[in-house]
Parts: sequence; C-alpha cells; structure tokens
Amino acid sequence: MDVKQTLPLLGHLSPAQFTRRHWQKKPLLVRQALPGFKPLLTRSALFALAGQDSVESRMIRKNGPAWTMKSGPFGRRGFPLVSTPGWTLLVQGVDLHHAGAHALLGLFRFLPDARLDDLMISWASDGAGVGPHVDSYDVFLLQASGRRRWQIGRQKDVSLQPDVPLKILKNFEPEEEFVLDAGDMLYLPPGYAHDGEAQPALDAKGQLVDCMTYSIGFRAPERGALAAQMLHRLADFSEDACDGVVGSSRRLYRDAAQNATDQPGKLPKHLLGFARKAVHRALADPLALACALGELMTEPKASVYFDGPGTDEASGDALPLPDFSAGLLLNPKTRMLYDEEHIFINGESYRAKGADAALMQKLADDRRLSALRLRRASPAAVALLRDWQAAGWLAALNDHSTAPQKRPGAGRKDETIA
Repeated sequence: MDVKQTLPLLGHLSPAQFTRRHWQKKPLLVRQALPGFKPLLTRSALFALAGQDSVESRMIRKNGPAWTMKSGPFGRRGFPLVSTPGWTLLVQGVDLHHAGAHALLGLFRFLPDARLDDLMISWASDGAGVGPHVDSYDVFLLQASGRRRWQIGRQKDVSLQPDVPLKILKNFEPEEEFVLDAGDMLYLPPGYAHDGEAQPALDAKGQLVDCMTYSIGFRAPERGALAAQMLHRLADFSEDACDGVVGSSRRLYRDAAQNATDQPGKLPKHLLGFARKAVHRALADPLALACALGELMTEPKASVYFDGPGTDEASGDALPLPDFSAGLLLNPKTRMLYDEEHIFINGESYRAKGADAALMQKLADDRRLSALRLRRASPAAVALLRDWQAAGWLAALNDHSTAPQKRPGAGRKDETIA
C-alpha cells in the first residue's frame, strides 16, 4: 500500500496524513468513505452466525432505565422480534468467518497488523444502542446500512452507572453530534466518549432498512497485563534453555547458609535477591524478548480453530495436501508478523535469515505468495510452508477443503529458516 496515496476511505487524506493528524489524536468524520457500500451479510446470515458456538456474540436490551446483556450463542427463538425497539446484537470477529469481512478489514492495513484486532457487526432495532461509553482502543465506525446518530465528547467525568452489566457513563456530556448513513464512517481515538442510537431509515421503496454498523477495532495491550504475559513467556524460554541440561536444579532457590530464625514470617532477603536476578535474567536477552512479544501478538484467540486436510473415510489416513506451486494464501484466521530476526505465526516463532526470511516477510505483508516467489523458496522453506498448510494456517489457491481440525498447540520452534 502506498501510504502517501490519498484514499476516499480516509476523506481523501493519505494514510500518512491520517496517522499524522488524527490517529490517537482527534476524531475524523468521513462522508461516503465507501460510496454505495452494501452490507456483507444479511440480517438472517448475521443472526445465524450468532448461533455458532465458535462465534462471540452479545445481545443488549434497554427497557426504560434498565439494561440487560446476554451472551451467545443464540438459537432462532432467542431473538426478540426485529420490530421490537431498543435491542442490539453484537457479533465479534466476523472477519474470521466471512471472506468479504476479512477483505474489508484489509483496507485498514496501513496500520500494523499487531494492532489490528477484528471487525464487529452491530445490528440494532429502532432507537437501540449500547449506551454512552468510553473505549480504550481506536475504532472506525462504518455505517453499513440504515442510519445511526452518534454523539461524542471528551468526557472528563468517567463515573459509571451502578448496577448495570455494561460500562455506561453516568453523566455523559456530548460535544458533537453526527448522523451517519450507509457508506459514512467515523474514526474515534481512545478516550472519546460516544453514544450511537439507531435511527429509522427508508429505502427507495419506502421500506425500513436495517441499522447495521461495522466496527473496525484495534488492540491496545494494557501495560501491566502485557508485562505479566511477557514474563510468563520469557520464563518458558529460560525453562526451554535448561531442558536436558545436567544440574538444571540450578534454577531452584538454594539457601544452605540459612540460619535458624525466630521470625518465620519474615521474607528472606536472599529470596528477594534470587527473584530479582531471575527477572533480570529473563529480560537480558533481547532476542528472547522479541520472540515473546511476537508469539504473544500472533496467538489466536481461544475460540479460533483451523481446518486441516481432513481424513479419508475408508482408511482414516490424512488426505493429501493440495499442491500450492501455483500460489498460496494465509488463512484469514492466521496471524503472522516478523522482525529483523524472526517470523511469528499463530503463537510460534522461527529464526529467519536470507532470501527465505524475505519470502516469509512478503507472505506476512501480502498474506499470499505467487507461483514465481514460491519457485525461489528453499526446500526447507517449502517444507515449513507444507507444515503450515497441514495445520490449516495457509492454503493453496483454489483449495476448498473444509474438514475441521483444531489448531496445534502453540510452541516455540528451533528450526532456522535459511
């Protein structure tokens, strides 16, 4: 993507101009960001998706001052009548289950994949919304059909309504108001309070149109949680380094010089020093730190599974993998990143160098490889790609296999991509 090329999606700003002027700074309203946009899923298809166990969904209802929230999956009879006012269905991660939604999410790859999270679809009946709230992450709110009124403001009072199953602001004070029609989009940085309410809209035949809003959200790791997860993974690196090493009990705390004490409740100073050294040791290796972060940022969500080649019904053997010499593409569910030393994919890390590293980086950036590029891959790289294909992480072009297979447990790989 040419980050200096202006885009209608960004109000005829270039990605470079948008990130400089608006990203994490101030809102941007774009009229007809996607002119003539039509919903990617019908209402019935969205409701059906919310009925799947592997899909995260919520239903939010407002009845006077009272709010209720239920989590899916939802059966056919689990929904109120569409004519009932004041209820909303939220379906997360639609990009993992619908090719068009995945392609739409790809329009926002002028920002790092490490930050890009998912596409959520909100269907709302007349007057419905989820209440005024503040998000801790960036979001693009694309109106897919119908109409929604948004009120936004830089809220100082962030106290919440008590006894409500949602984080709804108690004293919302909007500063601006916009009504979005199909194709319009509103970008909001973190910390901007906002409240969206479905408004009635008619099509050319005078029929009511569904209010559907697509939210493109971005991950924003919380510092404390990120530190805890990183230290856990770094500890795994240290454990791996000692596997099979004679005398690996050196990892255990020893206190042969400990004297008898009449203060058994007191924390020993030597134990504190041991803990301090353990943390410093875990943080000392910059490559290990990069691996831990890359694995963490590519780890699929717990509900994500991949389709493998399936098995032959007669023999029970795995079916042969389709040939990918004509090209391959990543599974929409696959997360793949890289740095100067590594390739990260679905929670695993690989050392990478040379021409094969450039090949894998191209795969991460483009999410596909052409036949020409594949012909330049080394046998080791081809073997690794075949392993990923067997796991369902990537597919040959025109591969339509559908047999379900759970994602293999994420682990650390010792192979080096030459």
